[in-house]
Amino acid sequence: MTRVTDKALGMKADITRREFVQGSAVALGASLAPRLVADNPSGNRLSDGEMPLFDYPPTKTGLRGAHAGAYEVAHALARDGARFPNPDVLDEHYDCVVVGAGISGLAAAHYYRQQFGPEARILLLENHDDFGGHAKRNEFHQSGKMVLSLGGTHNLEWWSFSDRVKHFMSEHGVDTVAMRDQMTFQYGRSAPNSPAMWFDRETYGEDRLLPQFNLSRKLTSEAIERIPISRAGRDTLKRFYSSVPMLFSDKTEAEIEALLSGISYPDFLRQYGGLTEDAVQLFAKEEHGSWGLEMRAISATEALWEGYPGAHLFSDEGWQDAAVGYPVAMWPDGNASLVRLMVARLMPHVAPDVHADNVAIASFDYGALDDPGAAVRLRLNATVVGIENTDAGVTVDYVKAGRVLRVRSRHAVLACYHSIIPHLCPTLDEAQKEALRYQVKTPMLLTNVLIRNSRALDKLGVDAISCPGRLHARLFLFRGINTGGYEYSEDDEGAVSLVFWGSISPPEDAYDLKSQLRGSREKMLALTFEDFEREVRTVLHGLLGPEGFDVTEDILAITVNRWPHGYAYEYMQLWDPQWAPGEAPHEIARKSFGAIAIANSDAGASAYTHVAIDEAHRAISDLVYGG
Repeated sequence: MTRVTDKALGMKADITRREFVQGSAVALGASLAPRLVADNPSGNRLSDGEMPLFDYPPTKTGLRGAHAGAYEVAHALARDGARFPNPDVLDEHYDCVVVGAGISGLAAAHYYRQQFGPEARILLLENHDDFGGHAKRNEFHQSGKMVLSLGGTHNLEWWSFSDRVKHFMSEHGVDTVAMRDQMTFQYGRSAPNSPAMWFDRETYGEDRLLPQFNLSRKLTSEAIERIPISRAGRDTLKRFYSSVPMLFSDKTEAEIEALLSGISYPDFLRQYGGLTEDAVQLFAKEEHGSWGLEMRAISATEALWEGYPGAHLFSDEGWQDAAVGYPVAMWPDGNASLVRLMVARLMPHVAPDVHADNVAIASFDYGALDDPGAAVRLRLNATVVGIENTDAGVTVDYVKAGRVLRVRSRHAVLACYHSIIPHLCPTLDEAQKEALRYQVKTPMLLTNVLIRNSRALDKLGVDAISCPGRLHARLFLFRGINTGGYEYSEDDEGAVSLVFWGSISPPEDAYDLKSQLRGSREKMLALTFEDFEREVRTVLHGLLGPEGFDVTEDILAITVNRWPHGYAYEYMQLWDPQWAPGEAPHEIARKSFGAIAIANSDAGASAYTHVAIDEAHRAISDLVYGG
């Protein structure tokens, strides 16, 4: 199959930034006192004579998430066993140092002040150049218009909130009922246009779009006939989707549950659905976005719970249609707006007069985050490399701008991911270290492509598209959410964001789950911005090119949010045993030691914002009452 040339994809052409930069200058406002950066750390390719972007992290494009400067020190520590020089001891003493300024770290600072008083001095250390962790804000400016999009965690799972989290939201002015009631975006599942599946020529021999097509729906023979796989594969799909309940009639519900929990969903499709391998592979990446995993890592039971087809083979209770709306509460920048509310409450001088009704459009003064006169300080680009208990509290060593520095504190909260903690705290007992190492994270990938308008997608009548043969398994049009002061209109013909969502497929020979996660993580880190750019240009050329979309002119900006350490590890039926209460790895891992407590969603073995908040509260309680 002939590959589209880089020239045809626009890889050699600069993305025009003049309107982008001018829009930023207007939108960010004088209150930010922005600093120009001569070396253009955003990764943008600028045209001759253009000024670089302001050093305002949300507007940076190129590689974000695990970007240059954010992870190298941690890798040197954890991967290479690097030893760092003796630190320079700063004349700084805090009541609490929080490692990580994501949702859990900021929540820990909030709860610490509640316990120890608003005058408590707190330092948050964050290895990235922006706060929020995975709650990443992607902000674009084009022709005077601000476009917000999702760079990490998306939404609030409001139905799972504890009373404590409900109160936390109320304290920050968040009305989840009002947010979900005005929600129109449903990840393409109930958007103005229909979901679809796109087959690319490199994988399937031709570019073919199937609108109103979803593998979780009961597909007709006519729809199946249009899938570009083998005749045998299509025939097996027809039999599969038209089958009547016949399986497992001799088994009890408990026996069925045990059987389905012990095999992967692809194996279920092969053994009990009768699908050929090319038919099975249609499902392989369907959970790349939601779970960050290949279907081969997910049990048949877990997949059926998610609404994937197969229950009709042994049950006549009907189909669960994945097109049903997903009830969420959401901001236009995902949970980054929640983070901004938390920062504004902890450090009012950074964002005066910010509240839930204007948080999405408010200005934040990044230059004031590390104000020596403030009770709460947030220090970016600071990677912690060592923490020790002392008679007087703790010492915290970190690297910033090539220097190893030390601060002292009464307490510390580790709101970083679990698997790095054994390297930060080598004196921990081995049982806790082993439990911490168990909690590896699942890679997550979100690539935002700002396009000139949505006309090509509107012509096709699609909003969300699965791409089983591509790097990103799914993409969806994100027009925005009218929350937090942000406003958009369905009739707006200006620039919009296309979100490419998923993970990275691990090597085929990676059998067990941990090997799959490690393989995905290594492949993700090996990809350059150019690799990601070429991929999205290739997809949009094949998908939208026939409708007049010009990849050399209509792509305005690309932001790649790669998270090799993404979702918190959640126990999986195929790979993890059932532990007795108190004996699961995350329960052992999160125990406080000395004046050091552990927070983050890893500590709850659940990749959700409300879990991160609950675990922050537990960590502070451990400091107060003993863990």
